[in-house]
Amino acid sequence: MSGPLAGVRVLEIASLAPAPFGTMLLADLGADVLRVDRAGSSAAITPPPGPLDRGKRSLALDLKSPEGLASVKELAADADVFVEGFRPGVAERIGIGPDELCVLNPRLIYARMTGWGQEGPLAPTAGHDINYIALAGLLEPIARRGERPLPPSNLLGDFAGGGMLMALGILAALVERNTSGQGQVIDAAMVDGASTFSAFMRGMHAVGLWNEEPGTNALDGAAAFYDTYPCADGKYVAVGCVEPQFFAELVEKLGLDEPDLPFQLDPTGWDDWRAVIGKAFLARSRDEWTAHFDGSDACVTPVLTPWEAHLHPHAVARASFVEVDGVVQPAPAPRFSRTPAGTPRAHSPSTGGTPGGTHWVR
Repeated sequence: MSGPLAGVRVLEIASLAPAPFGTMLLADLGADVLRVDRAGSSAAITPPPGPLDRGKRSLALDLKSPEGLASVKELAADADVFVEGFRPGVAERIGIGPDELCVLNPRLIYARMTGWGQEGPLAPTAGHDINYIALAGLLEPIARRGERPLPPSNLLGDFAGGGMLMALGILAALVERNTSGQGQVIDAAMVDGASTFSAFMRGMHAVGLWNEEPGTNALDGAAAFYDTYPCADGKYVAVGCVEPQFFAELVEKLGLDEPDLPFQLDPTGWDDWRAVIGKAFLARSRDEWTAHFDGSDACVTPVLTPWEAHLHPHAVARASFVEVDGVVQPAPAPRFSRTPAGTPRAHSPSTGGTPGGTHWVR
């Protein structure tokens, strides 16, 4: 693989969702990611095939056997990064904890991906994305006024607060290692990562610009200028014209004449503006409005399904999606001027490990 991480060797113990997403990002940027699939186990620990395993190679090893354990240690001794997603203490019981592997390889960056972190009263307990973002204070605000919180799939905890920030931590540790020559252990907890995304909200709240109640704030669906609207065909457009000049363009493009309504930032007028704007959008289909607002600064875009997004002209022009092994998926991001990432390749299927003969491909 080409990319800014070419030559970086990442050894990943198979797990589900967050850690594989983080190592996918590393593979996208050129790292050589070798995933250890745990042979002989009945647990569902091998990720389903698809984009999360793109660009990776895998090796099937029995971690409970002396031979499999020796192979993992041999690989870790020559790796730059080791990634595991066990509950706290499991890696140590297997014999591949930081104390074992970092002695073999003092330059090793050992990344630990968990929901609750390596310590704390919840550390040994089970959980999922919805639990982590609930405790981080991110789930409660995702609601319309007077309605229950709505889980945003598993995007905030697993992928944004989990795999993405784990990958960021790994990159930071790689940079620091250039100075110190030493590796270190990264405690990547989804509850911590999710908490970081509340920074803007907390700042707004501190100065009185974000209320306690969900669905009553400018950016959580209360304001008419920052919301979604149904169209004549039952599909939706997204409106995000926060600045007055952009809101004025929305009003002009919709052909509205409402001189008696309050200034757009006045909350007392939001419901009235929403009624007027909503009625206007019901006159045409989503795609007709998309064409009508094309090239304008009114900040109106179609709400696309994941299966439509790759067909939008902007995505096509930027080659924002690629097809790998018959599956359309996001292209590597971000983009680099001097060391661009290549097109991801399909995952190389698992093979049985050869005790004592495991090595990295040079």
